[in-house]
Amino acid sequence: MVKRKLGALEKVEADLPNLQHKIRKDPKSYIEDFRAQHYQYESHREIFMASPSSATDTGVISLRDLIDFISHVADCYPDILKDFPQQLIDMLMQHHLVLETELREKLVGSLVLLKKKDIIDSATLLHTLFPILVATPSKTLRALLFQKILSELRTSNSKTTNHKLNRTMQTVLFNLVTSDRTSSKGLWAIKITRELWKRQIWTEAKAVEVMKEAALSENEKVIIGGVRFFLGGDKEREEMEDEDSDEEAVSVGQVKHQLTINKKTRKKARAAEKAIKSVKAKEKKKNQPHPLNFSALHLLHDPQGFAESMFYKHLQNQKSKLNLEQKLQVLQLVSRLVGLHQLHIMPLYSYFQKYLTPRQPSVTSFLASLAQASHDLVPPDVLEPLIQKIANEFVSEASAGEVATAGLNAIREICVRQPLAMDETLLQDLVMYKKSKDKGVMMASKGLLSLYRDVGAQMLKKRDRGKEASMGLRAGTKQERRFGEQQAGGIEGLELLAKWKDEERRKRNVEKGLPSDAEEDDEEADWAAWNVEDDDDSDDSGEWINVEEDVEIEMSDSEDEGKAPPSKKAKADAEAEKKDGEKEAEKEEEMDFMKLATTRILTPADLAKLAELRTQASVDALLPGNKGKRAAPWTSRHTDDPLTAQEIEGLAALSAAKATREEKIAHAKEGQPDRSERKSKEARRKERKEEQGKSTTNKEKARRKNFLMTLGKARSKNKRSLVETRAVLKAHHDRAKRGGKRGNIGQ
Repeated sequence: MVKRKLGALEKVEADLPNLQHKIRKDPKSYIEDFRAQHYQYESHREIFMASPSSATDTGVISLRDLIDFISHVADCYPDILKDFPQQLIDMLMQHHLVLETELREKLVGSLVLLKKKDIIDSATLLHTLFPILVATPSKTLRALLFQKILSELRTSNSKTTNHKLNRTMQTVLFNLVTSDRTSSKGLWAIKITRELWKRQIWTEAKAVEVMKEAALSENEKVIIGGVRFFLGGDKEREEMEDEDSDEEAVSVGQVKHQLTINKKTRKKARAAEKAIKSVKAKEKKKNQPHPLNFSALHLLHDPQGFAESMFYKHLQNQKSKLNLEQKLQVLQLVSRLVGLHQLHIMPLYSYFQKYLTPRQPSVTSFLASLAQASHDLVPPDVLEPLIQKIANEFVSEASAGEVATAGLNAIREICVRQPLAMDETLLQDLVMYKKSKDKGVMMASKGLLSLYRDVGAQMLKKRDRGKEASMGLRAGTKQERRFGEQQAGGIEGLELLAKWKDEERRKRNVEKGLPSDAEEDDEEADWAAWNVEDDDDSDDSGEWINVEEDVEIEMSDSEDEGKAPPSKKAKADAEAEKKDGEKEAEKEEEMDFMKLATTRILTPADLAKLAELRTQASVDALLPGNKGKRAAPWTSRHTDDPLTAQEIEGLAALSAAKATREEKIAHAKEGQPDRSERKSKEARRKERKEEQGKSTTNKEKARRKNFLMTLGKARSKNKRSLVETRAVLKAHHDRAKRGGKRGNIGQ
């Protein structure tokens, strides 16, 4: 009887795929067969729901196969199966802890299949899977659910952004993080948000708020997950974008050509059509405008409040459970927020005092964080004691080269952001390290010197100011900066565009036979002509001319009489006029390119040319011979880019990436001739003897003899008396006379 039932069951299982194929072709003709299978499914489900933990293997296998069968044909009989999705949801949510592994995975896969057939919507699927993801202890089930949730969110936002679904899911994640701040369940909110942020599916401020609340949590893992998102989430997104752009897209013509080479089948035709669709979709996406990818740090609603909460909750709080490494990551985030948004957290700077010592682990990270937390609006009195402590602790003649380099680089990075924090006496002392024999110290000191030649040349000694800074101070173009003074903004590289336009205008004038300085604008020429006519009329207007009284008029007897040599005062006046002319010329050049920005609207062609000129200028600066034109690293760094510990370490950071000894030797041997060509005669003679199979001489053997083998003879030599020594020397002399022990002389 049992064998007969098992045979019938195997027959049913074997017939299900065939029946499924028939139903997909003609649902009406096979409705009765389907009802029979559906009746079996209902029977198995009722038995299972009554006692899920005691279900037999045979019943579970049958139920699993029937669920798979009905899921694939569910869209053919919507009226009969209107309760089927809810039954699967109830089965999964109520009994996911005791379900058999394969049955559990089949339920998840069937719900995803029903979503693809539009029998259930995305919200229903996500509301079913996400609570199980958070609650289940099964590692395999968590991995499966996480992958399905991400896949569903990506699919829902593939064609157009599904704002409703995104807001719903973000609200669920936000509530998960804020409902219980001590629980580690918020990690799933972090993982989902970070993955979708990386793939540019979620790019709005609501996703950033989820990570903000995670960073303010009380669970260590959740805190660090939120902090790492703000420190590295944008970089991951850029890397993902670069990988997508580097993918080589297959052309449509290549796919069609490949199809004609091999035998044409229906399967290959479908694959070719699918490939062509994907290629066209990529090309269409490539032509779309690039989305504005705002940094997560810029999308924060209240950066001041967030930074203060992070500082007081995780750094100043004595009850904080974070270790030093985790606190350092929080400090890096707080300092980046302070520097980027120019925030004010005054206790932050006193917090750094106890960590600014070379004996502190990860001290370069603390120095980088301090530099990041500095900006123009920080009072110089707050930063000056910190700079003084760094100089005392790190920069001295007794300090190691790496330590002094780190100290000087840190001081420079702080002064880049707030130059007024430097004391004049300390600056002149630090600049003297430019003569250090250590290359890292020398370069760090010269970097500090170059900075203050630009921002505070008056603080340097005259011999250290350099030519340009000295001329600028004398001409008055380099003014001392004041606290809180903001520089006027502008368009980067606009002077390059103005210069290019002037050159193009001169070329066109030369081609037309006009003067090179002629203006092309007819309106400006008319105004210039009108001014000329007005001036001509004013000469003959007959107005009174004011003549100063009591002025002696010198009359010369002859017009050819030589002029008197100019006095010293006249020379000084001429030099002053010359300098004024140079200043006016510089101002006119500055006004020329500023006029381009204020009086003209830059066209798309102008913007494209501007980008091209910027790229060309940056490339030219890197070419040999343009060392003086290269931009300083502190001017080329973007405000969003973090300051790393490697930049503070300077040349010392390269020690970790140094080549091994074997790599150095191999690199040194590159391009050199073979060593055999440079061998001595003795080495070549030994090689020939070894090739001929000959042995070495006794002298060579004695030279290679083990030291312990000769130790006894050496000890006996030391103990010889004078008589014994004389006898040994006489025997050696006699032996040498007769040609050795065997007497080879005369043979």
